[in-house]
Amino acid sequence: MIGSDHVFYPWSAQATLNPVPIVGASGSWFWEESGKRYLDFSSQLVNVNIGHQHPDIVAAIIDQAQKLATISPTVGNEARSELARLIVERAPGELNRILFTTGGAEAVEHAVRLARSYTGRTKMLAAYRSYHGGTGTAIGLTGEPRRWGAEPTNVDVVRFFGPYPYRSPWGTSTPEEETTAALNHLRQVIELEGPQHIAGLILETVVGTNGVLVPPPGYLAGVRALCDEFGIVYIADEVMVGFGRVGEWFAVQAFDVAPDIITFAKGVNSGYVPLGGVLMAERIAQRYDNTVYPGGLTYAGHPLACAAGIASINVFERDGILDHVRTVGAYVLGKGLAELASRHPSVGEARGLGFFWALELVRDPHTREPLIQFEAAGPAAEPMNRVTAAAKERGLWPFNAGNRFQIAPPLTTSADELRTGLEIVDEVLEVADEYVG
Repeated sequence: MIGSDHVFYPWSAQATLNPVPIVGASGSWFWEESGKRYLDFSSQLVNVNIGHQHPDIVAAIIDQAQKLATISPTVGNEARSELARLIVERAPGELNRILFTTGGAEAVEHAVRLARSYTGRTKMLAAYRSYHGGTGTAIGLTGEPRRWGAEPTNVDVVRFFGPYPYRSPWGTSTPEEETTAALNHLRQVIELEGPQHIAGLILETVVGTNGVLVPPPGYLAGVRALCDEFGIVYIADEVMVGFGRVGEWFAVQAFDVAPDIITFAKGVNSGYVPLGGVLMAERIAQRYDNTVYPGGLTYAGHPLACAAGIASINVFERDGILDHVRTVGAYVLGKGLAELASRHPSVGEARGLGFFWALELVRDPHTREPLIQFEAAGPAAEPMNRVTAAAKERGLWPFNAGNRFQIAPPLTTSADELRTGLEIVDEVLEVADEYVG
């Protein structure tokens, strides 16, 4: 029974829930038993990159299940090895080996373990306005309110501010100034904390839930240079933006940067079967060539999950999905959202890349007062709750967070479907406009 009282739902106050009962999905759509359909502008949790029920992925899972449904991660497996090869061939820099996990949070856990072991240091640098997962170390690294309820986390972490040109912590006026200020700040944090104690720096290449913050020109290259200078392992958290979300296999490739470690999950196989991983430089992996690595997961690199990942990469290549994301993302989503922003006073800024965008909603476009305040709850959150409800009532499922109307459709979504979604967003923004004084 859908909505059973026996299900305990994540990130929710259980007594307030009335979950939408979903019975089917296809492509960029999913629907209720009543027949009401939703255009999925969130890719669920920004993971269904290949779209719902893709026949090639479903067939690959069935074929693998008939051949070998499951096997220990401690033995060799054809699907696991083939997926690792395909990922490494598409990775930047010297990233050459993969520790598979069952999701993004576990990937972050092991990335931190590797960084600490490799450097012999303990501290981690992590940004405010970040999310890295719900498990112990991952939630401790997280720089937003979902961490608060899990504290104390006992993670040796130091936080810093990343660039946010629209709401600059340093009052800058150009993206270039923001880059300079952010890197100067990061250098000072490193020096004050003692670089000889800092194992790694973890950073979402494009900040996800906390605002779709695209790094300004030169910022990631500057982070790479600081990590090199001080011997810090640079971990790019690409759980959300890897595998095509911004039009590249890995988002760092859009900025011509190669980190020491990439954490991935979600889009690697669109969540058809849980899968994640840590993609690491060979020099880090070699630390364990003759020493036992202290970690593992029962279902790491599950054959069904890996088979889905192989099929997904093959579909990406065959159907030109990366090019679709780059081109359609720019001339349909980018231009369309910019046009909406020009007409709706509640839109302070439209920003994004590829199939990953956010409209920052405000009460005053001049003062940039947000539509709702940081961590608003109850009646204070009503404006965004109304905006989200208006979208769902009209058959659009957004990826909203804070005062942002966020958009992350499946990468297979057609230009016409995107235009349909933007027409709904246009109507929904009228609700936000009501609060502009």
